[in-house]
Amino acid sequence: MTVSDLERRPPQRADLAGHPGCDSGPEIEALVREMIGRVADKWTMLILEELSEHRVLRFTRLGQLVGGISQKMLTKTLRQLESDGLVERTVFPVVPPHVEYRLTHLGDSLSEAFCGVWEWAEKYHREVARARHAFQPTNASPTRTTRPGE
Repeated sequence: MTVSDLERRPPQRADLAGHPGCDSGPEIEALVREMIGRVADKWTMLILEELSEHRVLRFTRLGQLVGGISQKMLTKTLRQLESDGLVERTVFPVVPPHVEYRLTHLGDSLSEAFCGVWEWAEKYHREVARARHAFQPTNASPTRTTRPGE
């Protein structure tokens, strides 16, 4: 097995042995995979971030703060977060309808868990930018025939 084969395959349970919290059963593994898939969607992460920062938001304001998200995608993402128990939706019986969204305790805890992504980005954004710039074909050395890590 080559290094590139290892990079392409998803981590196996044996690869994670010894990491904190990684020695759990198949039900936990399935949930972890589902939640990673869910939060890997950029809208989920951005919605969690805004709700974490503002605590309670109405639908339209949440969409404005997230930016670039369609009403359809915002609705779909919020419904998924609500079905997972991460977001609570409160409808006030007024005309026009007044709907507020807030994180549940599960949503707060997931948001805290993924706060590390923002911390990582703050710490390494310049390094990533340099690597991306160096990787661009116009900046590549004419003698270089492989990409780093190949």
